[in-house]
Amino acid sequence: MAKLHFDNLLMLAPLAGFTDLPFRSVVKKFGVDLTVSEMISSHALAYQSQKTLKMVEKSPLEDPYSVQISGSKEEILLKAVQKLNEIDGIDVIDFNCGCPAPKVANHGNGSGLLKDLKSLVRCVQLIKATSNKPYTSIKVRLGFDTKIPEDIAHAINDSGADFCVVHGRTRSDGYKKERIDYASIALMKSIVRCPLIANGEIDSPKKAQEVLDLTGANGVMIGRAALQKPWIFWQIKHNTQELPPMLKKELVLEHFDLMMETYGEYGCVMFRKNLHAYAKGEKDAGKYRDLVNSLKDPKEMRESIEEFFSSSHLSEIPQIIRLNQKTI
Repeated sequence: MAKLHFDNLLMLAPLAGFTDLPFRSVVKKFGVDLTVSEMISSHALAYQSQKTLKMVEKSPLEDPYSVQISGSKEEILLKAVQKLNEIDGIDVIDFNCGCPAPKVANHGNGSGLLKDLKSLVRCVQLIKATSNKPYTSIKVRLGFDTKIPEDIAHAINDSGADFCVVHGRTRSDGYKKERIDYASIALMKSIVRCPLIANGEIDSPKKAQEVLDLTGANGVMIGRAALQKPWIFWQIKHNTQELPPMLKKELVLEHFDLMMETYGEYGCVMFRKNLHAYAKGEKDAGKYRDLVNSLKDPKEMRESIEEFFSSSHLSEIPQIIRLNQKTI
């Protein structure tokens, strides 16, 4: 069992389709304190979908490790948690009350629970009472269509969660940059009795410190910025804008090898989107992306990585990933 230290805790946000085991393993080497699985449906867990059980798997590096589940039907949540109880190596069960995706929220799950705080409280209490893991946490937004930070903060206290993550927007705000509201996170921090982690628009060591100062949070969770620069956690830990001393090729090859190990040959096709991001800003990036789109053979893809990134050092990758309402 790994003990969490809530002193500027750094967390990687769960992002559907991106923060899988290979990516989390790469980020872990850059100093993130706590990694979280992609959001997992409690229904899929309860009925033991093989694909879902694969999503729960973690890297040996991921210690401590959190699994995030969603749902609102208590009998299903109970079965899901009992299933997780059988799996070693999980330190936290995190309950998602923030996902804005219509297919989730419209069924009363994710951010939909922010419209029914009594149900939210019951669900967290059930998870905590059933779980054999050291920690139960909750991730929330500021409300569904309107901000209700004080009500949510009191609900978190009633739920008995060991810590919480607050994304500084409502469900209807989506990911609009101008809608981020750190003052409401600070208000919640003044009410909640458990450690609070701030989330939203944190993309540099300077911004991380600003958010910690503004909110009084016990740490920060970073998602999109980590997709562009996995080394952001290293920069925050070292309080620097400098880049880690390593060739980009080493990072890309390590990520690629983990994809092959995890997904087999199909990992080659899955890794194309990652190579598009890594190549951005490099000379002849357009030609390389065209080549990547045609590659299916792992040996050929690995050789292309070694050749294309042979002398390239780490640099900030321009954002090419656009999160939509299907993303957590």
